[in-house]
Amino acid sequence: MSKIKTPEDIPIAFQEAWNSHDMKALGSLFNEEATFVNRFGHYVRGVDEIVSLHVPIHETIYSDSTLNNELIDVSHISNGVAIIHFWSRLAAGAAHPAGPHEVDTLILAVLTQKNENWLIQALENVTLTNPRTGEIVLREK
Repeated sequence: MSKIKTPEDIPIAFQEAWNSHDMKALGSLFNEEATFVNRFGHYVRGVDEIVSLHVPIHETIYSDSTLNNELIDVSHISNGVAIIHFWSRLAAGAAHPAGPHEVDTLILAVLTQKNENWLIQALENVTLTNPRTGEIVLREK
């Protein structure tokens, strides 16, 4: 995978790695000791753990899934450190036990720059739900 030149490029790079189901490419977006919290609150640390979390689901329930990511904002908090937020719509396919459906999440990522390459240091993914019912909510586009 090519170097990420700006923080704004991360959501599309993440989307492309997911949609190609290339977990090596997904792992290349993270710093070696990065942390990842999935939409179910599962926490892992390190690229190997992040990749290990995603490989089984991309071989099974998300093997025909796609993501569509949309950058919300970028905040540069110091030289070489930025926080980004982006929307992510997961479209699960027929391989998912619940069948085809969509889920919207909001992703927050802390990025660091090293040798002109931006990488994810921490990422947290939150599913959009109705707080009273727990029902998944799709945002309007």
